[in-house]
Amino acid sequence: MTFRALLAAASGLSLAACSTLATTPAPDAPDGPPPARTLAPIAASHEGPGADWRQIADAEITARLNRPQREGQARNVILFVADGMSLATITASRILDGQQRGETGEENYLPFEEWGHSALIKTYNENAQVADSAGTATALLTGVKSHIGAISVYARQTLDSCGPDADVPMTTLEAAESRGLSTGIVSTARITHATPATAYAHVPLRDWEVDAVLPEAAVAAGCTDIASQLIATLDGPYGDGPELVLGGGRAAFLTADAGGQRQDGRDLTSEWVAAGGSYVEDAAGLRALPLDAPRPLGLFSRSHMAYEHDRIDAEEPSVEEMTRFAVERLSRDEDGFFLLVESGRVDHAHHGSNAHRALTDALAFSRAVEAAAEMTDPDETLILVTADHGHVFSIAGYPRRGNPILGLVHPPAPDLTDDPTPPSPAQDGRPYTTLGYYTGPHQRPEEGALTQEQALDPDYRQESAVPMGSETHSGEDVIAFARGPWAHLVDGTMEQNTLNRIITFAYGWPGNTPPETGADAAAD
Repeated sequence: MTFRALLAAASGLSLAACSTLATTPAPDAPDGPPPARTLAPIAASHEGPGADWRQIADAEITARLNRPQREGQARNVILFVADGMSLATITASRILDGQQRGETGEENYLPFEEWGHSALIKTYNENAQVADSAGTATALLTGVKSHIGAISVYARQTLDSCGPDADVPMTTLEAAESRGLSTGIVSTARITHATPATAYAHVPLRDWEVDAVLPEAAVAAGCTDIASQLIATLDGPYGDGPELVLGGGRAAFLTADAGGQRQDGRDLTSEWVAAGGSYVEDAAGLRALPLDAPRPLGLFSRSHMAYEHDRIDAEEPSVEEMTRFAVERLSRDEDGFFLLVESGRVDHAHHGSNAHRALTDALAFSRAVEAAAEMTDPDETLILVTADHGHVFSIAGYPRRGNPILGLVHPPAPDLTDDPTPPSPAQDGRPYTTLGYYTGPHQRPEEGALTQEQALDPDYRQESAVPMGSETHSGEDVIAFARGPWAHLVDGTMEQNTLNRIITFAYGWPGNTPPETGADAAAD
């Protein structure tokens, strides 16, 4: 919502509609319960200096007073994960979004930020203070924290997690399949990459995406690669596998002769089709599929899909288009569905210290969330939006309001006018950007002054304080946003695995477990 929209909302308030703001306890009555609390109304309008800000505050409080708490059982759940979407990424993205519309940007909100139910999420892994995506996705999809690099196995499990009788945690997708719900996975990363893999695979090391990389000891212990485990879900112990899978990573499913990486001679895409599914490799193929096409598998790139900035629409669908495709098809199941949607390349752009692509992918993710919200009923669909971890990405330097978020720092005018100001100099006398990284591959050069044109180039890589081949994750909390049944449980500061328990609670399950007679209840 823009600054102007907030003002319009605030100016339309009436005293009657806003009479439930502040409450103060009344003194105890001598007999019986205390009388009802007295309520302080919100003023309908303000005048004079600061009126605009007071009206915005009134509008924001009124929105909170009118926010529903839905306590019915969820029919559907959509888990959105933007890999590496730190708080600074959200802030910078909302500013960029507003500035792309000609606004100053700071007053903007991304749509999911206005849902109202949110929490800080602690992201550490069982053995790591700063997490990786595998361990964090395991927490989100299984309800238990595990070690760094783990794909839906218990903490410190190694080769004992392999084999048909291994004791591994059930994932939410598996629990949904076992109950007859439809399920789906969407990702802009390889579909065998850390986050999407945790929905269906169980391996102690995330790198085992294809058979070619499995160590001999792992093969001897009965371990199988992640790509083959996706195909195995079609005839597995928890139902008939996902109803749709859309993303990148085609090479892990094809033999070397077909341009892939497999050494076992298996064409997993052909096996998917032979089991009754559909297979497409580009956006045109996806768009040509009829609504009743059986079990679509879309692998739109050999590895990860393109960044949104570089995406060619005729070749690859956007994360929004894939989300719309998934929700439309999964919604046909009267029993409900579970859908995982990941925007995986926010993380990759941050690792390369390229803020432009990180932010444009975050905004593409936001559009996908907005699309899902438009297509679903909040009384029956719980939507969770979160990140798996953050990045050492920061916004700094005292830029003036409306300063281009990707540009050089220009300070407010000292005379409090809106007149232009020159770039702020660092201690070396040269300008610097608002956005930067603590670790990363691009350091400040010894000579030369960065220009605004260079800083705004989509290929510019922001400077880092500590030189490293790749920028690193951060250990601070991320944020979760929620809408729908039991969304109000997303509150305060929470362990990451608790988000999974909110999902199963909203479904009315006792956890990620097989269905048992009498075990599933609306609240257990």
